[in-house]
Amino acid sequence: MANVGIDPVDRRILRALQEDGRMTVQALAEKVGLSPSPCLRRVRQLERAGVISGYSANIEQKAVGLPVSVFISIKLERQRADNLDTFGAAISRWPEVMECYLMTGKFDFLLRVVCADLEAYEHFLRDRLTQLEGVASIESSFSLGAVKFSRVLPL
Repeated sequence: MANVGIDPVDRRILRALQEDGRMTVQALAEKVGLSPSPCLRRVRQLERAGVISGYSANIEQKAVGLPVSVFISIKLERQRADNLDTFGAAISRWPEVMECYLMTGKFDFLLRVVCADLEAYEHFLRDRLTQLEGVASIESSFSLGAVKFSRVLPL
């Protein structure tokens, strides 16, 4: 999505909502220097424009029994549009896949998968990834820990 004419006030709103998406309109308005009505109008405009795509809670994956993060590089046998789309559609249905990127370079896709343990990952690998048609190679790298993880864009 192209920049939709975000001005400095919109940027302050976006920064504040990234820090705390649950703040009231009143608190947000005070933080960005507006009265509540114009502030809410701007938030709704940012939502309609697709700049704000949703709101969610950040959940600590270890606290919910999913301490293992695996980065998986996938190479397909063929890189035609229909092969890429078929792969993307399949992995989009799997809740373990937190992120998937179409890549340039040696591999076609990079996935971040979360799971409870190595046994759960083995099941994911055997029962899902290796069952997909057109996958030429799978390379897994296990995260030892996050050095930095952020969903906050540098606005």
